[in-house]
Amino acid sequence: MEHEKLNRFPDNFLWGSASAAYQVEGAMLEDGKGLSVWDEFVKIPGKTFKGTTGEVAVDHYHRYKEDVALMAEQGLKAYRFSIAWSRVIPKADGLVNESGLKFYENLIDELLEYGIEPIVTLYHWDLPESLQKKYQGWESRQIIKDFTDYATVIFKRFNGKVKYWVTLNEQNVFITHGYLMGSHPPGVKDMKRMYEVNHIANLANASVIKTFRDLGIKGKIGPSFAYGPTYALDAHPLNQLAADNNETFNAHFWMDIYVWGTYPVLAWKWLEREKLAPTIESGDLELLKQGKPDFMGLNYYRSATVEYNPLDGVREGKMNTTGKKGSTEESGIPGLYKSTENPFVEKSNWDWDIDPTGLRIGMRRIASRYNLPILITENGLGEYDSLEEDGSIHDTYRIDYIREHIKAIQETITDGVNVIGYCTWSYTDLLSWLNGYQKRYGFVYVDRDENNQKELKRYKKDSYTWYQRVIKTNGEEL
Repeated sequence: MEHEKLNRFPDNFLWGSASAAYQVEGAMLEDGKGLSVWDEFVKIPGKTFKGTTGEVAVDHYHRYKEDVALMAEQGLKAYRFSIAWSRVIPKADGLVNESGLKFYENLIDELLEYGIEPIVTLYHWDLPESLQKKYQGWESRQIIKDFTDYATVIFKRFNGKVKYWVTLNEQNVFITHGYLMGSHPPGVKDMKRMYEVNHIANLANASVIKTFRDLGIKGKIGPSFAYGPTYALDAHPLNQLAADNNETFNAHFWMDIYVWGTYPVLAWKWLEREKLAPTIESGDLELLKQGKPDFMGLNYYRSATVEYNPLDGVREGKMNTTGKKGSTEESGIPGLYKSTENPFVEKSNWDWDIDPTGLRIGMRRIASRYNLPILITENGLGEYDSLEEDGSIHDTYRIDYIREHIKAIQETITDGVNVIGYCTWSYTDLLSWLNGYQKRYGFVYVDRDENNQKELKRYKKDSYTWYQRVIKTNGEEL
């Protein structure tokens, strides 16, 4: 669908940016905070690039006022951030740490003072280590109650101040990396356990949304899902079937549960055949149906291109965490699909397809299947940046990337899709989980590297000024 003229962005469109607690805050054990699973996982040799940790990160905990002032100067309309569960409830005894809550209250108040909408993520991967030790975290149904109790504390404290809430960030990522690939905590490689854990996470997500409504909390709530629409390599029927498999197992498998409370039939039949189906207990399906979100949070970075994978075909391959372009290996599930190269798109140095049209396709698919508003909770380009002697950072590649994705959003709005807002990833540079500090995403450069935290000084990149103009003109000047 091509348009002679594009619709304007809505006047209340949320031009935003985003972060996650573990990746920016630091202050690992300050003011009563407990350890998270990531604080322990990064101690294992070889798990992260050059052994990087979030012990200091970019010190947002101590510099949040400076960072919020930069947001205000840029004209940001919204800031999405996560609350560290272990900062609020440090131990398995469930007792609330008032100092932890107070930090987030101060941050929210600072944002509101500048007219910036806080978008709060309840869980962005940093499970309290105390719960992992007590009952293996997401592998126990006890976490449904504990996550709901934690969320209730947050809801009651910030009701009326926060209008947009995100439950789980990228459940599909932390589940598959944590329990299938072994590259995230707790470092497990067991497909059966992965599907059991995923079902429990689905129940926890639904329980929190149900509680949000039962408590009469003001605002809207939904999960953030990492979605890249699937393309078939070509028109060969087997490759088309592989694309349908990939979309079913890596998109519908999660979003169908979020919206309808049911697993796709095709996926469930396969799980039963492979003896991988999770345990369904009495009341599970009823609870899942009470978790329908108000919007679909979308984290979009790339599309996926797949082809036929025979029963004796490719399994898990290594991912690129070094920034050495072309080092990603093929991966797939035999009998379903395998990844392949898309010859029509460029790639980043971390081998992520750069495909703005994929964002439009993805949002159209979500809107058509689920009939929900969409809040883009993450989108951005991780790349190497250079700090010049005069303090400038000329990241034209990031400007080009974001510009083309904003164009795709405007086209999607013109298509008729309800898009609430757009949060880039990320606001400042941050710790990129497995990729250290070399993979930079922010509008604001933070002067540190894997070996030296230096003074953590902030510098505005060229993209900072460019996005400032985009916001000021409500997307008219790109």
